[in-house]
Amino acid sequence: MPARLQQHYQEKVAPALQAKFGYKNVMQTPQIKKVVLNVGVNVKAENKVEVIDENLKKISGQAPIKTFARQSISNFKLREDQHVGFKVTLRGKRMYEFIDRLITLTLPRVHDFRGLSPKSFDRQGNYSIGFKDQLAFPEITSESIEQLHGLEVVIQTSANNQEEGYELLTLMGFPLQKKSKGRGNSVKK
Repeated sequence: MPARLQQHYQEKVAPALQAKFGYKNVMQTPQIKKVVLNVGVNVKAENKVEVIDENLKKISGQAPIKTFARQSISNFKLREDQHVGFKVTLRGKRMYEFIDRLITLTLPRVHDFRGLSPKSFDRQGNYSIGFKDQLAFPEITSESIEQLHGLEVVIQTSANNQEEGYELLTLMGFPLQKKSKGRGNSVKK
């Protein structure tokens, strides 16, 4: 049985996108390909690695993989093949379930939340969300926190541009702020 959000995409979002952008083929319709969660590890705080690993397991429901530095950078005291973070890639049913929890449970718990900025899209229509700490996720209890750490969530879409990505995520239920039209062509005299 497909996830609730996946069924919503197939029944409502895909036909709406196809009608709005005039796609002739269903396969042209933008969709969410994968969700990647990233956490950077402070090089000096190697003893907190297990805590971050457990937090990512709870949040994503999947074991994270370690990421390593590709090259040495002396200004950052970074050496090649040094452990610098964790990442989790979600696809399929787990991805849709994570996005559903993100929209309905996590984002409303963010302090002073006023909607997601439309400026976080890249040119291909992918979207990035940054969290200052892991407290917004309901899987993490405040009693179990030993160390606060940031978290980045990247939503990769098959959209061709920012407009298609914005429309896709808006129809999926993301609380995106309205796009501003800019200041126009008015000239002060």
